Amino acid sequence: MKESMDLKKFDLEYYSKRIQLFTLNNSEGLEIQITNFGGRIVSLFTPDKNGILEDIVLGYDNIDDYLNKEEVFFGAIIGRYGNRIAHGKFNIDNLEYTLETNSENSKNHLHGGTNGFHNVVWDAKQVSKTQLELSHLSKENEAGYPGNLEVTVLYELTDLNELKITYSATTDKKTILNLTHHSYFNLTGKQNSNILKHHIKIYASNFTPINNLMIPTGKIESVTNSPLEFKTFQTIGSRINADDDQIEKAHGYDHNYVIDGSGLKKAADVYDPISKRTLEVFTTEPGVQFYTGNHLNNIKGKYNDTYHANAAFCLEPQHFPDSPNQPHFPSTIIKPEETYNSTTIYKFGVKI
Repeated sequence: MKESMDLKKFDLEYYSKRIQLFTLNNSEGLEIQITNFGGRIVSLFTPDKNGILEDIVLGYDNIDDYLNKEEVFFGAIIGRYGNRIAHGKFNIDNLEYTLETNSENSKNHLHGGTNGFHNVVWDAKQVSKTQLELSHLSKENEAGYPGNLEVTVLYELTDLNELKITYSATTDKKTILNLTHHSYFNLTGKQNSNILKHHIKIYASNFTPINNLMIPTGKIESVTNSPLEFKTFQTIGSRINADDDQIEKAHGYDHNYVIDGSGLKKAADVYDPISKRTLEVFTTEPGVQFYTGNHLNNIKGKYNDTYHANAAFCLEPQHFPDSPNQPHFPSTIIKPEETYNSTTIYKFGVKI
């Protein structure tokens, strides 16, 4: 069994704030370690078919690497806007706002910009051994966004082996908001392996196709009879190299799925036939981004493991990419008189 992260390696004064590592445990033996730098999940130990606890998320074993190595958003809270906004521009009430462009050769705004919520030292309060509350004030014009935004994220590890993430936010000016979570999962617990033999089912009949810059075309298309169809269990690797325009543009899977249903609903099931671990994802969000770590490139991570393409997958519940510029997509506007609320649950288990 791999060991938990050393708390001392995450203890650092950073721009007058203290970075720390917090541990959550439930009665079933699950353990999650979270740093308030970016609200990142650093380790997540769950049992396999033999009851052996192993770490099933990618990341680093010290804060210096999170601060200095290539940014791939390991385990982070993403905001203000998860995913992409075309050309870093959007309008609210006929007023144009311009954001930092930091992806696709500086054509798009991605994941809140270089100083998005993944790079924030959140105010942290360990509520109990199973709950961690993080809060942050995002000030007007950070990365170009309007409004002062107060955000709270509650991580809770339940005795049903669920990681429940509850987001809430308020603003003093009309703005846009799209929060998500960016853990990279490998259910084998062997992070130098890949996830191509994992089985996945995504509860979505449609997806939002992308152009060459990874921006939605504006269409909502059926997944039926395409390599993006996971309405029944398929292995992740079975069609990841298909001769398909959407697969080629993303170099694998990096697509937003339109989840069937409303309210708190199931978005995906994942199963690893080796360890027998399972993951279920539930969310109140209308979409989920399925990403297969296509751009992990020889990254030295925890336990001296090296991460390559397809070493992990991400399931990021979210509103759709570029929604501020796509009026027929669900709105991401939040007003001063409203409270933003969103819930995501990752449930872990074993299939015997």
